Amino acid sequence: MPDSRTLLIMRHAKSSWRTNDPDVRRPLSARGTRDGVVAGQYLAEFPLDVVLCSRATRAKQTWQCAQLGGASCADVRFEPDLYEARPSDVLSLVAGLPDAASTALVIGHEPTLGDVIVRLAAGSPLTEQVATKFPTAAIGVLTLPGGWDTLEPGSCTLTALEIRRG
Repeated sequence: MPDSRTLLIMRHAKSSWRTNDPDVRRPLSARGTRDGVVAGQYLAEFPLDVVLCSRATRAKQTWQCAQLGGASCADVRFEPDLYEARPSDVLSLVAGLPDAASTALVIGHEPTLGDVIVRLAAGSPLTEQVATKFPTAAIGVLTLPGGWDTLEPGSCTLTALEIRRG
């Protein structure tokens, strides 16, 4: 079992508003598709053990685009609880990850994910930037010194905030 964990938190890429679909089924825009691929190039640098992805179409498409950019993971879970989740819902899902997983990615929505980062990494220099704005396709990289079950407010360090555009 690893001594520390890496948690990547990603907001879905830019969605399209040119649709009559309900919110949960809104697709990515052309920009969102490009940004998702670029984000995948960054995510390819991480050996992902688990991906927790919202069931929303735009989140699923963000993961598909990230894969086109080079991201990969054998254990991808489309979680119904990540759509319209509260920060506590996200924390519960992550805290329940298997001990063998050392790197996990969560793909979801605002304002929840920004709140999760701010709670977990209170006092980290980059946290203020996330509190101001966590844009589409942004990725926060957090380190947790213990196991997933030790996840609590202030337990992580926000080591990177990646905002790339395609």
